[in-house]
Amino acid sequence: MHAPAIRTPHQTATDPHELLHRSLDIGLQFKAGQEIFGRRSTAGQIRDLLVADLPVEPMTDDEVLADFVDRVLPLCKNEASPRFMGFGDTGDDQLALAGSVLATLTQQNMINQSFDSPSATFIEITVLRWLRELLGYANPSVAQVNSVWDVGGMITPGGTTSNTVAMMLAREAKAPGTMQSGIVDPSQFAVVVPRGIGHYSVKAALTWIGCGAHIIDVATDGFRYHTDELARILREHRGRVMAVIAYAGDSRTQTVDDLRAVHDVVREIDAKIWLHADACWGLLAAFSPSLRDKIDGIAEFDSITVDPHKIMAVPYGLSALLVRDPAVVRTISTYSDLIMQEDFAFGQVTPFIGTKGWMSLKLWMMMLGRGRAGLAELADHRHEVAKTFAALVDTHPRLVRLNNPDLAAVVFAYLPAGIEAGNLDAAELGRLNRLNIAIHARMLAEGRWHLHQFTLPDDLARLRAGAVVHPLRFMANNPAVTEAHMRDALAYLDHLALDLDGEMP
Repeated sequence: MHAPAIRTPHQTATDPHELLHRSLDIGLQFKAGQEIFGRRSTAGQIRDLLVADLPVEPMTDDEVLADFVDRVLPLCKNEASPRFMGFGDTGDDQLALAGSVLATLTQQNMINQSFDSPSATFIEITVLRWLRELLGYANPSVAQVNSVWDVGGMITPGGTTSNTVAMMLAREAKAPGTMQSGIVDPSQFAVVVPRGIGHYSVKAALTWIGCGAHIIDVATDGFRYHTDELARILREHRGRVMAVIAYAGDSRTQTVDDLRAVHDVVREIDAKIWLHADACWGLLAAFSPSLRDKIDGIAEFDSITVDPHKIMAVPYGLSALLVRDPAVVRTISTYSDLIMQEDFAFGQVTPFIGTKGWMSLKLWMMMLGRGRAGLAELADHRHEVAKTFAALVDTHPRLVRLNNPDLAAVVFAYLPAGIEAGNLDAAELGRLNRLNIAIHARMLAEGRWHLHQFTLPDDLARLRAGAVVHPLRFMANNPAVTEAHMRDALAYLDHLALDLDGEMP
C-alpha cells in the first residue's frame, strides 16, 4: 500500500523582496498622505464591503495586495496626517519603523532567552534600564544583572496591561500569597483614584484580578488630588486601601499631579499602601530638563506605567511597567515547564503574556537615533506646540480653554452664540454640550480634521465649577502639524459651529 501523496501549500512566483518593497512603499505613501481618510463610509457600509466568506480558490500575491489597496486602505485612519490632532503619537520615527519591520522579520520570541531570543532579551533589558534611569529609578550595575529578577520592569503591549500587572503587585503587597490562595475579602483591596479623570484600566484591572471594582474617588482641584481630601479618605478607610493611583499626565488633560505631595500624604498615613504612578503621558517630562520638575517625586512610587507608543513616535503597541524594587516581580511569577526556568526568561515575569514579539527593538532603535538631546528636543517641541495652540484658543472669541497645558494637550469648548464664559446655568451648559457633541460628530462623519472628545469635570471653573463638560481636545504629538494647520482647524470649527449652532434647541 502506497503512502498518500503529500500536498504542498499554495506557492506563488512573486519574489519576496519585490512584494515586501511594494508593501513598504504602500505603507510609507499612506503615512505621507495629507488626508486622514481616503474616503468615509458608515460602519454598516464597511461591514458589507469587507466581511465575506473565505474564497475557495487561492489569490495571487498581486491580487491580495491590490485588494488591500483598493478596498481596505482608503478606509484606514492616517494619524500621520497633519489634519489629525486628536490622540497620541503618529508612529513615524524612521528608526522605530525600521525596528518594527526587523522585529517582524527576525521572529524572536521573548518568552525564553537561550534559544528563543538570545540577543533580543538583552536589548529589552537595555531599554527597560534606560526608561528606569530617565524616571529616576536606580539600576544595578550591568555585572549585577544576573536574571530577570534584577531588571525591575517588563515590556507589555499597552498601558492597560501594565496597569493591571501593577495592581497584581499591589494585591500581593497587601496580602502576600494571594496568587495561590485567592481573594478572601475583596473589601480590603480598595484603590484610590482622582475623581473624574482616572483611566478605565484601573477599575477593569481590579475586576480581572479578582479584587472587585472597589474604587474610592477623591475630589480634585485643578485636575490634581485635593491633598486634604486624600488624607481624609485614607484615614476614613484605613486598612482597606491597597493602592493609590496618581497620574503623571491624566488621560484627559495630561495634567501632572503633585507626585511628591501625594507620596508624602500616603506614606504619612499608611506606609504599606502601594503607590502607582500612571505616566503613560508624563514620561515626556522625563526627557527634558525644562519639564523634569513636573514629575518630581515619581521615583518614590512603587511602580510606574509608561507608554512609549503614545509619546515616542514608535508604532503601536509598546508599554512598560517599571518597579522601584526589582525583587517584587517574584511575587507574581508563575511556573510552567513550557517556559524554561533559566535566568533570563522573561516569560516567568509577564502575566497574561506568553509568546511575545520583540516589541522593544523599535524603541531601542529610536532612542539610539535620538539620544538624550533628541529626546529633550522632542519633549520641548511638543510642549511649545501645545502652548501655541492654547494661545490661539485664548484669543478666539468663542473658545474657552479648560486646562492649563502641563504637557501636550489642550482641552477647550466652543461657546454657542449669545453665551459668555463664566457661571453658566444648567440650560446654557446643556446647549454648550449639545453644540460640542454635534461638532465632534460632524467632524467624525466628514473625516477632514480630527480632535478628540470625552467628558470632563470643569475643575478650573472656566464654565461652571463642577460641571461635566463635553469638550474637544488638541494633541501636540503630530510633528507634521504647523501653526497654519492649527488656524485652519479652528476655522473649520467656526464653519461647523455656524452651521450647527442654529439647529441647537
